[in-house]
Amino acid sequence: MASGNDEGNTPNDDLWRLIGPVTDLSKKQCRLIYSALGYDSDVCLFYINGEFFAMDARCAHAGGPLCEGDIEEADGVLQVFCPWHDYDFNIRTGKSQTGLQQEVYEVKVEEGSVYVKHKSPLSLKPFPPSSKS
Repeated sequence: MASGNDEGNTPNDDLWRLIGPVTDLSKKQCRLIYSALGYDSDVCLFYINGEFFAMDARCAHAGGPLCEGDIEEADGVLQVFCPWHDYDFNIRTGKSQTGLQQEVYEVKVEEGSVYVKHKSPLSLKPFPPSSKS
């Protein structure tokens, strides 16, 4: 299911972007959501303990793919670990014990669908390359 927005948009406004149905998105603990702005704006959508969370998909340290990282809960804190250098990020806040910070995004479930508040259209499939002249 592709994304969309149900509101007017102004450049750089964060809008609620339709990702897809809860029934499909709750089948995986983490999945990559593509941004129309490209690789650096992609999002990880997490589904853990019945809740959805979203954060930038590329590690703030060196751009590692957080969607491929291990997810652990310790002392009530959900964390994802970058598979490249093992940097930790709190899934709720984006904060790392290293002092780095990931951007996190609001997620809502409405009428059986998942939405993420983001500045660009989002999709479960890559966007076609834009042709620039």
